[in-house]
Amino acid sequence: MSLCVLEGMGFRVGQALGERLPQETLAFREELDVLKFLCKDLWVAVFQKQMDSLRTNHQGTYVLQDNSFPLLIRMASGLQYLEEAPKFLTFTCGLLRGTLSTLGIKSLVTASVASLPTCKFQVVIQKT
Repeated sequence: MSLCVLEGMGFRVGQALGERLPQETLAFREELDVLKFLCKDLWVAVFQKQMDSLRTNHQGTYVLQDNSFPLLIRMASGLQYLEEAPKFLTFTCGLLRGTLSTLGIKSLVTASVASLPTCKFQVVIQKT
């Protein structure tokens, strides 16, 4: 229950950022342009660094990878935190989903952690 509330809070913050940040940018032509915006502009505004990689299967699924995610850096000292780490990404999943929603893209965002402090966010675009 508390993770749903946390994701909802991230969603609302993402909506607000999505309304304010892209005002300086040109209109996005494609989904890929929006995801590039997330990896560069949004990530810099929130975490003062760019996302490390963006991959796609060109069928509506994108994987965004951050090799030194700021919220996980302090946990990287021990493997005992690996299992609990995805809980710390719930807000950020909501943040990404909220920003995409404001920019007109309905999506499902999940996060995974294979090794600390690296995390991957999978964004699946939901076609209407």
